Amino acid sequence: MFNFGFIAVVVLIVVILVLIISNIVIVQQSRAYVLERLGAFRCVWNVGLHVKVPFIERVVKKVSLKEQVADFAPQPVITKDNVTMQIDTVIYFQITDPKLYTYGVEHPMNAIENLTATTLRNIIGDMELDQSLTSRDVINSRMRSILDEATDPWGIKVNRVELKNIIPPKEIQNAMEKQMKAERERRESILQAEGQKQSQILVAEGEKQSSILRADAEKQAAILKAEGEKEARIMAAEAEAQAIMKVQQALADSLKLLNESAPNDQVVKLKALEAMEKVADGKATKIIIPSELQGLAGLAASAKTVFDTEDPKV
Repeated sequence: MFNFGFIAVVVLIVVILVLIISNIVIVQQSRAYVLERLGAFRCVWNVGLHVKVPFIERVVKKVSLKEQVADFAPQPVITKDNVTMQIDTVIYFQITDPKLYTYGVEHPMNAIENLTATTLRNIIGDMELDQSLTSRDVINSRMRSILDEATDPWGIKVNRVELKNIIPPKEIQNAMEKQMKAERERRESILQAEGQKQSQILVAEGEKQSSILRADAEKQAAILKAEGEKEARIMAAEAEAQAIMKVQQALADSLKLLNESAPNDQVVKLKALEAMEKVADGKATKIIIPSELQGLAGLAASAKTVFDTEDPKV
């Protein structure tokens, strides 16, 4: 027969173990659990191992402490100059107090979305279209400040708010595209004009440098030519001077030899006759012969006649 008492004890132990194991809770990093006892808030469990009392305590909310992102759908807003735009926003927030987040507001994400839309309409309503399109940083800063203050009682901290898209009406988009196209064309024209200006400047600078180089080359050529002509004249003068010196030296040497050989009057007169012969070879039509040379000339002529008529065979 089975021992029912033993079986009951075993079953009881198993049930107790199951209850204990099922009530052991491990909280992961960057998470927090909100615990209630008999419907009332008891505590917040942070990272680690925890055990709750069965049937009396329960985890009512598991909260992530990481930074979260909420991307809301586009909201219609009206500017100060009555232009309706569609703007969608992105909010970066973090839960700093799990208890306030659990008990502060019902459906906190819906509350944040509605608060964001209301805040955005209030801010854009005080701006004109052009200002709203160019003041994203201002709008983001103002929205973050307002939302952070409003969500603080909910245990939520708003870190950043970004306007994801600003979509104006279609006709305004077309006008903006035309304006942007005109602006691009204007900038392109300016760039082309600047390019042509720079090109002309470079061409003029190149021509200037070329003219300077040509003038410098011509100057150097003229200097070299003048230097060459000067050197040629100097060399010619030196050559002529040397020739004159050689002639004078030869004449001096001949006179020296004549003096050393003690020539008589007849030799001197003969030299004078040779000089007269050279003179007669010139262009002069009249030659005056000194009297002392006339006799010698006649003697020379007679001697020449005798030698010419003499028979060479004798």
